[in-house]
Amino acid sequence: MKAKIKVTVVENTMIAGGVYRIKFLLPAEGCPDNIRPGQFVGVYVPDASRLLPRPISINFWEPDERILTLVYRVSGEGTSLLSKVKTGESLSVIGILGNGYPMEELLKKNVLLAGGGIGAPPLLELAKQLRAGGSDSRITAVLGYRTDDLFLVDEFRQYADVIIATDDGTAGFKGNVIEAAKAAGGTYDVICSCGPMPMLRGVKAYAAELGIPAYISLEERMACGVGVCLGCVCKTVHRDAHSLVNNARVCTEGPVFPAEEVDI
Repeated sequence: MKAKIKVTVVENTMIAGGVYRIKFLLPAEGCPDNIRPGQFVGVYVPDASRLLPRPISINFWEPDERILTLVYRVSGEGTSLLSKVKTGESLSVIGILGNGYPMEELLKKNVLLAGGGIGAPPLLELAKQLRAGGSDSRITAVLGYRTDDLFLVDEFRQYADVIIATDDGTAGFKGNVIEAAKAAGGTYDVICSCGPMPMLRGVKAYAAELGIPAYISLEERMACGVGVCLGCVCKTVHRDAHSLVNNARVCTEGPVFPAEEVDI
């Protein structure tokens, strides 16, 4: 489903300071058969003067009910407008976009999920699908926040062992996600992460230190979301055979990449 479609808003509530959860009812026609954790949709805000959609990662997918959940932070006029949308109103979205986490390489493994702030939401769908795919998997989610204004913690606890890290120490471990993971110990086969760039650099270094693979979801500004505008290019270690440059488009080749393949 990469067409622009109309969806109905069934919830749009604030779950933490400036952080909102919005749920869409998708139409039966064209509803996706499967969503890979880490994929995203482009949401058109209710303002005709704003032509470009806002890319927001998928937080949760309920296929039987056709309910798609996103979690976003109000960070500008576009998301501010989105936060004012009421239940029952319609919005246009484009999706499902991007490539997600490689589920076939993660199932039945001990997985460390590292989520920083608003980067944590897409890891919830990943935890859910990992749990459904192999009950013998050990899933640990280390979630980083600035303060004790937490969100999605109870939801993560349904699928994973949860470790909280806060910058100011008001909840859980005082420090960042990597420091919290090291302090907790544990043995992992793979790391999956989403969050701010400094944290992703830390994840890449930590995975190299442990000698395990890591997959990171890059947060880049996007315009079209479908690979046409080249506005979300990132540097890679491999040269693209077509363009002959070491670049990849986050919206199409990503947003999830093996950590060793991107230059961050």
